[in-house]
Amino acid sequence: MTLLKDTLKHQGLRNQLVKSLVVKGITDKKVLDAMALIPRHLFMDSSFENFAYQDKAFPIGANQTISQPYTVAFQTEQLKVKAHDTILEIGTGSGYQTSVLVALKAKVYTVERQLELYKKVTLFLPKLGYLPKAIRFGDGYLGLPEFAPFDGIIVTAGAPFVPKELLSQLKIGGRLVIPVGIDTQVMTLIIRTGNKDFEKHELGDFKFVPMLKKKN
Repeated sequence: MTLLKDTLKHQGLRNQLVKSLVVKGITDKKVLDAMALIPRHLFMDSSFENFAYQDKAFPIGANQTISQPYTVAFQTEQLKVKAHDTILEIGTGSGYQTSVLVALKAKVYTVERQLELYKKVTLFLPKLGYLPKAIRFGDGYLGLPEFAPFDGIIVTAGAPFVPKELLSQLKIGGRLVIPVGIDTQVMTLIIRTGNKDFEKHELGDFKFVPMLKKKN
């Protein structure tokens, strides 16, 4: 990560990226506006700056990636975020997805399992001005029960199964967006419809780094 300036050129490239997201099917104007606002190049190593507004994932360290912009937009759109919603993010990573959610005026609680990335992002996000309510180093499978229940939960790594702890931390009416699978993941939307009732939707194949448990 490097604190580069956000120039008119960068803004123009972001606008082009947003147009490409529309072509690919993203329709939520608030999500598109957030994607146009957040300077993605600042979340990446300077060697990738010239590629920051391509619709591709890139390495960020600790064997993790910054997600493809389309994936960020797609997952965010499925959450149907409203201002002041409480959102739990599993996998802070570079903080890019976090910032998109904060730009949507959500109250964001985020968990990162990689200590290297956790340390970076806790220093970086305050400098950028997109502050979540809390950033925690921990096991994403466990969620953050102390801040539950959540209006939405977004998982940004491939989970082999849907953790019961995350389901239990959803409000009734809340939405969980999680990629489920080992080699290839199926983007899965789960809506809590009652105390013990959930509605499941499968939204197509994606590719994510694996969701890992916290190291002891």
